[in-house]
Amino acid sequence: MLRLGLGLGLGLGLGRAVPAALRGARGRADAAGAQRGPEVLLNAAGGGIAEILMNRPHARNSLGKVFVNELFGALDQLRFDEQVRVVLFKSQVKGVFCAGADLKERSKMDDAEVGEFVRRLRNLMDEIAALPVPTIAAIDGYALGGGLELALACDLRVAASSAKMGLIETTRGLLPGAGGTQRLPRCVGIGLAKELIFTGRQIDGEQAASMGLVNHSVPQNSEGDAAYQRALALAKEILPQVDIASGMAIEGMCYAQNIPTRDRQEGMAAFREKRPPRFTGK
Repeated sequence: MLRLGLGLGLGLGLGRAVPAALRGARGRADAAGAQRGPEVLLNAAGGGIAEILMNRPHARNSLGKVFVNELFGALDQLRFDEQVRVVLFKSQVKGVFCAGADLKERSKMDDAEVGEFVRRLRNLMDEIAALPVPTIAAIDGYALGGGLELALACDLRVAASSAKMGLIETTRGLLPGAGGTQRLPRCVGIGLAKELIFTGRQIDGEQAASMGLVNHSVPQNSEGDAAYQRALALAKEILPQVDIASGMAIEGMCYAQNIPTRDRQEGMAAFREKRPPRFTGK
C-alpha cells in the first residue's frame, strides 16, 4: 500500500508489488501532540484496479485542507499511470464514506478563504470526473454534502442499503458548492434533485437505487464493506473492456473515415433542405 500526501510523486506501479508504506514517512501531530499518518492512501487491488482509500477517522473523512491536498496527490499519480484501468474510492473508516465539509476547519476561515477553498473542492470533483478511466464510489456509510458530491463525480456508485446519502447543505444555511447542483439532476432528474436539495433530506441505499442515484444497492454485511465488495466485483467486470482513452482513439479513427463519405454529405444536405436523406452506402 502506498501512502500519499508526502509530495514525493511516486508512481503507483500496479504491475508490481506496492510497498506497505514509504520508508521514513513522518506523521502529522494533532493539537494534542498525537501523531497521525496520511489521510489518503493508494492501494493496488490487482489486475489494473487502483483504490483510493480515505482514512481520516478522527473527522469522519470530512473534507479538510490536508485531506483534499492528498486526494489531489492521488489523482495526479493515477492520471498518468498507464497500468490503471479502474479507480475505486473506498473509506477506511467504518460506517462513513465521507461526511462532507470540515465545518470546524471552515469556521476558522474568513470569507475569501472560504471562497477559495470551495473553488478548490469544485476543481477536485472536476478532476475526479475527468480521470481517463472508469471510477466507482463504494458507499458503505454516510455520504453527506461534499461526500455525496465526491461520489457523484464518479462514473458509478454502489451503496450499502443502510448507507445514508444527502446534500444536506441547506440545513446548515449553505448550498451545494462542489458540483452537487449540476451532477445530482443529471442522475435523478431536475424535479427530484430540487426536492432533495431544498429539503436536505437523507436517503438510504435502497431509496438511492430506486431513483437512479446509485447503480446498485446491496445489503450490508457483518464486516461493513458490502458496497466495496460489490464495487470490486463491478471493477473486475469492467476490466476486460477497452479503456476510455483507447476507445476514444478508435472512435476518432472511425469518425475520420466517415467525414469524406457521400452519405455524410447527403445527410447534412438533407438536414439543411428539410427532406429525408437518400443514402447510397458510399
